[in-house]
Amino acid sequence: MNNKILRWSVIASFAGFLFGFDTVVISGADKTLQLLWNSSDVFHGSVVMAMALWGTVIGAIFGGIPTNTLGRKKTLLIIGILFSISAAGSALSNDPFVFAFFRFLGGLGIGASTIAAPAYISEIAPAKDRGRLVGLYQFNIVLGILVAFLSNYLLSDVGVNAWRWMLGVQVFPSLIYTFMGFSIPESPRWLYSMLRIEEAKLIFEKIGSKEDVQSILDDLSNNSDSTPLNENIFMKKYRFQLILVFLIAAFNQLSGINAFLYYAPRIFEEAGLGAKTALLSSIGIGFINLIFTLIGVYLIDRLGRRKLMLFGSIGYIFSLSMVATSFYLNWTGLAVPGFLFLFIASHAIGQGAVIWVFISEIFPNHLRASGQSFGSSVHWVLAAIIPSMVPILFTSFGVGNVFSFFAFMMVFQLLFVLFMMPETKGISLEDVSKGLTNK
Repeated sequence: MNNKILRWSVIASFAGFLFGFDTVVISGADKTLQLLWNSSDVFHGSVVMAMALWGTVIGAIFGGIPTNTLGRKKTLLIIGILFSISAAGSALSNDPFVFAFFRFLGGLGIGASTIAAPAYISEIAPAKDRGRLVGLYQFNIVLGILVAFLSNYLLSDVGVNAWRWMLGVQVFPSLIYTFMGFSIPESPRWLYSMLRIEEAKLIFEKIGSKEDVQSILDDLSNNSDSTPLNENIFMKKYRFQLILVFLIAAFNQLSGINAFLYYAPRIFEEAGLGAKTALLSSIGIGFINLIFTLIGVYLIDRLGRRKLMLFGSIGYIFSLSMVATSFYLNWTGLAVPGFLFLFIASHAIGQGAVIWVFISEIFPNHLRASGQSFGSSVHWVLAAIIPSMVPILFTSFGVGNVFSFFAFMMVFQLLFVLFMMPETKGISLEDVSKGLTNK
């Protein structure tokens, strides 16, 4: 693999670290903030805890605009600035509304990163390595999750303002990422779509042989020559891609993954673990997530996207069913943490490794950011709704019933993988979109 491609991919994928850290760091401040501001379950769940997710929804819906118009690189730089401001502002907030505003800014960064980073990496990666390279984004997400859980645990005893330190420490990686972002070039495929063909050619020549460059340019030329102006992802010819993106994004959240990550310490406490043990168990979740994401990233270009999704779906159904059973039968000790570890492993090797790779592959170049935006929007709308409802659902319906619902949804994901999902392993971006588009 070309060293330049690897280095640029690592830098762009670090946006995923900030995404993962920002998503989970709030879990360590969950109960403290509810007590501090004397919030009801509804206000705490939908405003204090979920405001970053609502920002993510907006970032996902509209993040395709700067990604298309300003370019992938400038959008990635803006994302770093948003994370920096959000971390500092959240840590210094003194009331729930100011806190929610700064968390919202971080959410904008997350939403936009799910469009710009996978699109950028997929557009510079060779077909044979694309899954692994785009998978670095997911690896960084889970690394950020692990570091956030670990950081929360280490900072939990620093005093009454521990929550400020938990949230504020994100300023440092955010600034590091922003400065590193200046060293990467613009996506050559985006430059080509903007008719900046000579600039695109120069970047392609840095990362491939002359034969490879000419082949890519020929494919791009053929595709652009046959593409009408003013196309959009909602046209009939792209309906199948749209359905695929909608379903994989929806099933990702209907597994309950974000609900669990947001409320991991609370769920462990519901299972009978003490508060400190619950935080420690959350670190275990982070390690399992990291290890199995590495396995998924290693296998994605070897076994393919469908097989990983198949393994993950079966693991989801078993683990979620057993978590529900544990709560129904009041199993104590390590039963619930053990099954939740299996749930995280199933997610990491399946949906976690595949979703951002798959969504970034199936639309043609001129619609990639729009397709990525649509998939991210579906993902994050559900990721905002489901976690914000968790405190109410746990109280009203019981933890066991909530996990039973997630298990039932994963049966439908298994059917989706078996009967609808195509394999994209080792196929060029241009050939993938050509094969899925209705003429």
